[in-house]
Amino acid sequence: MHYSKQKLQAGYGCEDVDPRGFVSLMDLYENNFLRLRRLIPKLQSVPSQLVSHRPGCLSLHLSILEQTKFTTTLCLTYYFDENEQHVAEPALTVRVYHDANQAEVLTGHLRHGRIQLHDIPAQAAKTKWQMNRFLYKWLGYCLHLGHAFNADADAAGSGFQPVVIDSVAAKS
Repeated sequence: MHYSKQKLQAGYGCEDVDPRGFVSLMDLYENNFLRLRRLIPKLQSVPSQLVSHRPGCLSLHLSILEQTKFTTTLCLTYYFDENEQHVAEPALTVRVYHDANQAEVLTGHLRHGRIQLHDIPAQAAKTKWQMNRFLYKWLGYCLHLGHAFNADADAAGSGFQPVVIDSVAAKS
């Protein structure tokens, strides 16, 4: 099988399928799950609000929105101070399917609110692919910086210090 140089450099983990096809999207969901599990190893037992602080980096905020036996819905974001307001950017709502080992972006706010997807229709495969591709890259970046939501990490000497925040403080 012949691949173009551009397609091989894309490196999204499924070079042998159309990047906007169903198989590619499912592969992306699996890769997002794997990265989220590295970022949040004990996802089903973390507090509902956590912040990961890394020296010289933006703090990464995690909010657990809903948790059931088979799924967890969470929000990941940074907060920027802009015009005396906290702006969440990017702000992605992600549903993690524990039994299927997949993670899917449900909503997203990118580029200072210019792209706001409150509900991605099931038939919008291209949009789903783009938002989940963004999540994949962002999770890789956060992991590269050393972000983690693991209370045991501090004991291991990584410097991670989880901070429990309340929902009012996160938005004010």
